[in-house]
Amino acid sequence: MFQINKSLAKIRYKRLSEQYDYATRRIEPVRQEVIDSLQLKAGDRVLDVACGTGKSFAMLREAVGPQGEVVGVELSPEMLKIAAERVEAAGWDNVQLIEAAMETADLEGPFDAVLFVYTQDVLQSETALTRIFAATRPGASVASTGLKLFPWYLGIANIWLLAISYPYFTTFKGLAKPWQPLKQYVDVVSFHLTFMGSGYITIGKRR
Repeated sequence: MFQINKSLAKIRYKRLSEQYDYATRRIEPVRQEVIDSLQLKAGDRVLDVACGTGKSFAMLREAVGPQGEVVGVELSPEMLKIAAERVEAAGWDNVQLIEAAMETADLEGPFDAVLFVYTQDVLQSETALTRIFAATRPGASVASTGLKLFPWYLGIANIWLLAISYPYFTTFKGLAKPWQPLKQYVDVVSFHLTFMGSGYITIGKRR
């Protein structure tokens, strides 16, 4: 299971969409931490990669203010519908939603920051990363958090980890160090593990 399968991802997230916010509630402190690490300023433009139901929008918009802009890209129409409802309910007029795979999304840069929250498939797509960073200015803040495998000697723990996370991505490629492909574009400033080693946060600057 090393090839990214967008058709399968859309099927899975259609099923997950209604329960996604509740199912991912435990990562909210990490979401806040990684958004804070971007050190966004009023007026910044930030790209929320694979934004899902828009759970990061309130935190991002608070940071960039009404004069900034949040752009969320999401493959799943069902997930994006919930994100759109969230935007409409809050009355945010500076949050733009794009329904597309990251590999083909029409990104109008430059972005001052890029956020990756549990985006395993995107991180392992060279085409997606090329498109994202072509629209990102040099020096932009980049933050990523997500799932990672435990060390090989904790094999039983990894079986459990893969079982519970299986519905959320379609490739196991690079799962030992999911952030590694970012290093082609990003100078890493800080890195630490979360959730007893099953997650990570990496912070950097666009080269």
